[in-house]
Amino acid sequence: MNPTTPSESSGSGMPPAAIEGTLPTVLAPMQDVTTLPFMKVIARCGSPDIFFTEYFRVYPHSSLEKHILASITANGTDRPVIAQVLGNSLPDIRRITALLQRHPVAGIDLNVGCPAPKIYKNKAGGGLLADLPLLDRILETLRESITETRFSVKIRLGFDSFEPFEPVLELIQKHRVDFVTIHARTVREMYRGEPHYEFIAKACSCLDIPVIANGNLSSPAKAIRIARETGAAGVMIGRDAIRNPWIFRQIREATQGMEPFQPRLADVRTYIDWIYMANPGRPDATERARVSHLKKFVNFIGQGVDPEGRFVKTMRRAENSTDFFRVCDHFLIEGGRDAEPFPMEPYAGVVARPNCE
Repeated sequence: MNPTTPSESSGSGMPPAAIEGTLPTVLAPMQDVTTLPFMKVIARCGSPDIFFTEYFRVYPHSSLEKHILASITANGTDRPVIAQVLGNSLPDIRRITALLQRHPVAGIDLNVGCPAPKIYKNKAGGGLLADLPLLDRILETLRESITETRFSVKIRLGFDSFEPFEPVLELIQKHRVDFVTIHARTVREMYRGEPHYEFIAKACSCLDIPVIANGNLSSPAKAIRIARETGAAGVMIGRDAIRNPWIFRQIREATQGMEPFQPRLADVRTYIDWIYMANPGRPDATERARVSHLKKFVNFIGQGVDPEGRFVKTMRRAENSTDFFRVCDHFLIEGGRDAEPFPMEPYAGVVARPNCE
């Protein structure tokens, strides 16, 4: 059986949903995206039940990066925050987890899925799926080290095949992990193609801990459907929460039998302003650098603006804030577009870049 209500006194399982009876939702960890400013913007649209931090890099002499730690200590959203770690140095894993447990973390999560070549080539993130003996030792070290909070793992289905999936599930059981998040693709698949959700269902049937579904949960309806079909205890959403920051609110409302909030393009225009104002950048940051940072988010938002992708293509050419916001106003406000609904699903064929999550 897949439990959905953890024992808060023991710290086992996963943090519960903010509203009992609703499907628990999680904002995925995305490097250079799920910062404290972005968490606060998401909270204005409707917080997830659980936040994950960007990953803390674990290596000799590493420390807790101050800007990532702030997303825990200065969060202010009244939602639990789980700290993610990435690395393979056992002594430093012990050291960093000890430091993290001095702070109000709702759990510590091991990244076993990052598909970036610079990560997996160093036997970290998704690279651990190609070295199960090393993963075994890391999980053992974490289980011994994490005594004051939850211990979770975020995995993919394998490195370049599904072969490691069942052995990894066995390691998760062996080391008494409190809950697991599964991105239903292999490392090599990156973010391409439809995820293989049947593996999430398989994990739910053979593990006695909560399983969180992850991967291309692009709308409230799809997230709820995949959770029901697989038996997942919750859903984690990354890139689609950049595009539609109301998705957590919408899922919560839908599972309460309410009509989900329907944003308009005017709401999207306001959301873009919030992102810009929340990320002032360094004091020496140029205007072009700030606009470039904003484009990283708006690339995803643009997947829901027009089916031809004209907004995305035009926005990418803007080199300063005046031109950028003029483009936003043209596509989102002018000519009565402000009252048009923002679709729940992205338009097919409108491609965002870069890949995040």
